[in-house]
Amino acid sequence: MSSSFGFCMIFAACLALFFSAFTLAAPTSDLEKRDYSGRATYFYVGLGSCGQTNIDSDYIVALNPTTYAGGAHCGKKIQITDNSGNHAVATVRDTCPGCSSGDLDMSPSLFKHFESLSKGTFEVEWEFL
Repeated sequence: MSSSFGFCMIFAACLALFFSAFTLAAPTSDLEKRDYSGRATYFYVGLGSCGQTNIDSDYIVALNPTTYAGGAHCGKKIQITDNSGNHAVATVRDTCPGCSSGDLDMSPSLFKHFESLSKGTFEVEWEFL
């Protein structure tokens, strides 16, 4: 009888180990790795909402007020991709009151990485790194 008890204990331990492996391998939260999409525009930079002065050649972005979250994302890096597959990494440095959720207002140099300034706007996808 003690051998069947030992077998049950080993079997239960193996099951627990098996199911815990699935828990440990769970993907990161959708909130942490959420993809955004929206419209890209550009602005001439200066003193941003994050409290730092930037220049037009910096790769920076401004986020809509909700995503900006009172500065919670200041200094964070994002990866931006356009519909042609071109991509760049930029830093959050400002807020864009006129932007909708997913929109990015870019420094001129960042915008020109993707399109000419005369285009004025284009579609992007992006995520926090």
